[in-house]
Amino acid sequence: MNDHPENSGGDLAGEGSAHAHGQLTGKKSLQEILETATRFEQTARDFYTAMIPKVSKRIRYLVEELAAEEQEHYDLFSQLATSPDIDAQILQQIAVPVNDHRFSDCILAPDLGEHPDDQAILQYALYREHAAMEQYRQLADSTDPGPVQDLFSWLANEETRHKRELEAEYYRIIHSGGV
Repeated sequence: MNDHPENSGGDLAGEGSAHAHGQLTGKKSLQEILETATRFEQTARDFYTAMIPKVSKRIRYLVEELAAEEQEHYDLFSQLATSPDIDAQILQQIAVPVNDHRFSDCILAPDLGEHPDDQAILQYALYREHAAMEQYRQLADSTDPGPVQDLFSWLANEETRHKRELEAEYYRIIHSGGV
């Protein structure tokens, strides 16, 4: 007989923890959401920055732009997390978006080697932009009006724009024969 709840196939491991509570209620604190979003943006920034000298010259400008955009988003989350404007909201529980796992999965960047394929870089960027777009839109819809909702709405719109631009570049570079 298995006496350990964490090994019984249930989700009761660490049942007293905030993480377990969040899993059961489908909610996370705003602080947890901001921490995850900050890591998401940091991972992207670091990934793209590391890729700049490794990618082909035909997409280097695009990877540089992606790194700069992710830095901007990282800075926004870092500033918001320490802003006195959200002190009252920081522990507020917010509904976790349905696709939260996809967003969280993006915190682990792939290893594309020393000479990454242009198509692989662009596909990864498209996947990240789509996951971020969905995440930020759902978070904007589930937060109270104010600076947090404004940021999530702005980011959802930014990620939507980035995704459209990347789709156009993907088509131009991969399907139309390049620059």
